[in-house]
Amino acid sequence: MRLCKLCVKHCANSRAMSLQGFKAVNEPILSYLPGSDERIRLEAALEKHKNQQVDIPLVVGDEEIRTKDVHYQVAPFDHQKKLAKYYYANSDIIKKAIDVSQKARHDWARVPFEEKGKIFLKAADLISNEYRMDLMASTMLGQGKTIIQAEIDSAAELADFYRFNVQFGLEMFKYQPISPSDVELNRVQYRGTEGFWAAITPFNFTAIGAHLPVAPAIVGNVCLWKPSDTAMLSNWIAFQILREAGVPPGVINFLPADGPVFGDTITSSPYLSGINFTGSVKTFKHLWKQVAANLDTYQSYPRLIGECGGKNFHFAHPSGDLDAVVNGSLRSAFEYGGQKCSACSRIYLPESKADEIKGRMLEEIKKFKIGSPLDANNFFSAVIDDKAFERIKGYIDYAQSSPKTTIIAGGKYDDSKGYYIEPTIVEVSDPKDRLMQEEIFGPVLSLFVYPDAEYKTYANLVNDTSPFGLTGAIYAQDSEALDTLNDIFRDSVGNYYINDKSTGSVVGQQPFGGSRLSGTNDKAGGPYYLMKFVSIQSIKESKSPLQTWKYPYMG
Repeated sequence: MRLCKLCVKHCANSRAMSLQGFKAVNEPILSYLPGSDERIRLEAALEKHKNQQVDIPLVVGDEEIRTKDVHYQVAPFDHQKKLAKYYYANSDIIKKAIDVSQKARHDWARVPFEEKGKIFLKAADLISNEYRMDLMASTMLGQGKTIIQAEIDSAAELADFYRFNVQFGLEMFKYQPISPSDVELNRVQYRGTEGFWAAITPFNFTAIGAHLPVAPAIVGNVCLWKPSDTAMLSNWIAFQILREAGVPPGVINFLPADGPVFGDTITSSPYLSGINFTGSVKTFKHLWKQVAANLDTYQSYPRLIGECGGKNFHFAHPSGDLDAVVNGSLRSAFEYGGQKCSACSRIYLPESKADEIKGRMLEEIKKFKIGSPLDANNFFSAVIDDKAFERIKGYIDYAQSSPKTTIIAGGKYDDSKGYYIEPTIVEVSDPKDRLMQEEIFGPVLSLFVYPDAEYKTYANLVNDTSPFGLTGAIYAQDSEALDTLNDIFRDSVGNYYINDKSTGSVVGQQPFGGSRLSGTNDKAGGPYYLMKFVSIQSIKESKSPLQTWKYPYMG
């Protein structure tokens, strides 16, 4: 049976339903107020998932595989609690997945885009409805997210990615070249790339984890998905949703693996057509170097998409609204423990307003409750694992010992039960201190006070301090200052916020991505992202074949 028939089988009334004119809308955010239907259903899902250990196999085609290389996902806020048992793929299994994907590619690539789109729209509906609470619970338990952080991620953003990708694909495929006469017909065919894509996904967003393999697949590619060890449970549920929605075996293969083993195997395959990556600069650079070293191996030039984090800033002008500065900065820096790629990690305050802003921030931080995400009153929970804990702890220890830094809030940590770190603010006297330059990826905010009259100088310094270029925010009401800062920060970041915090991009509203060391700025959640996964074929069909090789002016 051809895959297109398999796809159609999973889409109710698929032949009768046309997607022409389809417009995506953002998934509504539920409130989860005490006693609400969604709160009751979420609590039931949490109870179910916290009292079981899920066995997660490797999936290659339609085959489930379990190896002797066993690992466990634990709850970051209670690291004695094992949530999932999973298995690493070795190089032979990864090579097998490549072979299986190539067999699946032939038919999947020929499924009309509308039919593929219906599969992912069905997946979005399953995410929004039947499996919303399972995704929520697995994200809260496995990745330590609070209710709101899990809701905007695993429920809303993931469904948004799938729905908006369908809309963007339909709009992209509308273009056809001109045909100047009836005897010459021109068209373009939007194909996937030859070979396979590899998706290497992060822990901090279930939506990113389950989007990176789908983006290439929706336009006809096949993919090997390496999920993060610390997001295994939520990613497994998302994979099962994709299969239930109708993604055929072999199109997306689920392959937990050791990072170097996975990277070495995919980059040595002649069939590698691309890598869709979110993670560290170090890993992305290593993969890029491996691809370059193996360039003579490949049948095509592999495409690399990378999103690698940032050292995101808030810059407050003396005319900025103080409420917005205080509340926006606290949310951006500390929600989800600063573990968002877009989180504010450094803030610049004008001398005339610095004491008031600092005082208000310190008062508000005292109101934060930190603990289990199962307690709805907690603002954030533990950081993701022991490696993150030790890395962030190292920066706090540095701040405690350096004569150029002063910890004005927090500074304590404890990993006896979970990987807990207090929300920490460090004031620095040197605007080029390492705390102002290096990505920390935790609940640590570096703060520098600048002279009001020199705001242009220090804004330019912000631009030159860090090698990253992901997100940044300015706070100003003065129109001249706004114009000046907008110009200074024109090339600084990929996502730029005016009088708003640096986090919270929404699919279809603020396409996301940065440049410099933050990545390739391909703007997931926007209309041009899917073009990275498409190989266009231009076709000319002549209805009036040439009768002679000669031109008219020739004798």
